[in-house]
Amino acid sequence: MSRFSNLGHRLYQGEVSFDFVGRRKLWYSISGVIVLVAAVGLAMGLKLGIEFKGGSVYTVAKPGLTISQAQDAVDKIVHSHPLVQDVDNGKKIRIQVSSEEQVSSSVFTDKLSKEIGVPVAEIDTQVIGPSWGEQISNKALTGLIIFMILVTVYLAIAFEWRMAVAALVALIHDLLITIGVYALVGFEVTPGTVIGFLTILGYSLYDTVVVFDTVKENSKGLTKQNKITYSEAANAGLNQTLVRSLNTTVVALLPVAALLFIGGGLLGAGTLNDISLALFIGLAAGAYSSICVATPLLAQLKEEQPEMKALAKRVALRRASEAKNAAADAGEAPQGEEIADGDLPAGMVGQRGRAAGTSRAKGRPSTKR
Repeated sequence: MSRFSNLGHRLYQGEVSFDFVGRRKLWYSISGVIVLVAAVGLAMGLKLGIEFKGGSVYTVAKPGLTISQAQDAVDKIVHSHPLVQDVDNGKKIRIQVSSEEQVSSSVFTDKLSKEIGVPVAEIDTQVIGPSWGEQISNKALTGLIIFMILVTVYLAIAFEWRMAVAALVALIHDLLITIGVYALVGFEVTPGTVIGFLTILGYSLYDTVVVFDTVKENSKGLTKQNKITYSEAANAGLNQTLVRSLNTTVVALLPVAALLFIGGGLLGAGTLNDISLALFIGLAAGAYSSICVATPLLAQLKEEQPEMKALAKRVALRRASEAKNAAADAGEAPQGEEIADGDLPAGMVGQRGRAAGTSRAKGRPSTKR
């Protein structure tokens, strides 16, 4: 743990740096493959819960009744292979029958009573209309649209529109991956799932805003110097917040993993599965997108600005001149001019050794005494 803390300090000081922004084509390719797989899952179709399709739910409490026995009994009544689950730690069996089945609840209850040997009065019946699920879907979609609009406006005002665009792309990226994984694993989409989908947006946005805030500090007065480009300043900000982002994600994933693998997997709490799977995938995707999608995309958009293009040319010319002058010294390794802290933009102090051509060659004696 101390080594990890030391790594965080070294990343913040610029002693160690990972070039995330410079490898944006790699991250875009990885994201493209993941989103493509998620799209294939979506093309296969989401497994909508009965709350969205409508239908009937029958709950039976009979000691010794197993899922396979209940499934065999149900298959004799309807032919769509309804969902049969155990609830309450195996004390009860729940049967979900879609509204597409042309069988009334009273007829189904009578036949089920005969098949499993349980009185009709002991079979709890609940009929759910599809309009209820449709209302939830419409409200969730409305909330999502309003959320996206407010986030875009806030980021455009607090930062700038390019940051708003990058954050919005990252949010959509996270949603597509989460929904796609849900489709691939075949989990039912329930109201709990919708809650999970909406919750991950906040986590994903938090990570992105933390990084963007540091990038904004690093890029103040950037065009007044000619030693680093915007991409390098953005990458420095990303490295400065890297450990913080990873720590936040791990701490958030631990309780969600407990809900998913212990609460849902071992204890069989289906509702926990609905929420925790969406949160688990969404949190992991959010951490990845804030590091490998949002910030590289922001740097790409900023580098298209005329002033940033001009800055990149000045930086390249300076480094070429320094390399040429250093190469003129026979038997000497190329050496760059030492950068004073005052020459760097705000938030970049400590990053002196990271820009190309600015580090002191090994073994060259210093003129300072």
